[in-house]
Amino acid sequence: MAQALEFRFDHEADAAVRALWHRLERAGVPSLDTRTHRRHRPHVCFAAAGSIPRGTREDLREDLRLLSIPTLWLSTLSATATAETALVLAAVVDTELLAVHSAVHDVLAKRVRSPSAYYLPGSWVPHCVLATGVEPAEVIAGFAALYPVEPVRARVSEVAVVDTHTGESEMLLDLTG
Repeated sequence: MAQALEFRFDHEADAAVRALWHRLERAGVPSLDTRTHRRHRPHVCFAAAGSIPRGTREDLREDLRLLSIPTLWLSTLSATATAETALVLAAVVDTELLAVHSAVHDVLAKRVRSPSAYYLPGSWVPHCVLATGVEPAEVIAGFAALYPVEPVRARVSEVAVVDTHTGESEMLLDLTG
């Protein structure tokens, strides 16, 4: 089982990302998660590991309540250069965003099994996935369908730990109320 810490978006940003997914689909670029073949909720992943234990989740919940979660500006359309090519909308990185990311990893340090190096401080590129497992021709079609992309102002509405295989999630923080 792999687990991820997702910062999910408010209604307006969620709808904006889903509209981008729809534009990709119309251009023939699949926007489903290639591992689960399901849609996930638009989000930025702050951490991923083989498992995030229950006690660590409680500590995360407590620390997140004390933090001021910044608004994310998703504005850079790009493609990843990892083993599984993805089209993403990258976030503008500022000190507030890095501070929250650092606080999250302070809680997770030495308490999770098999942390993903992609999400560790110094390696993390905050982004919202638009399509994964895309072929070179789909990358080109995806850019053509989305460029120029309007920046998405994403307020975080909730933070959840998600099982990346099943899609099951546990909400740690609800910021809607």
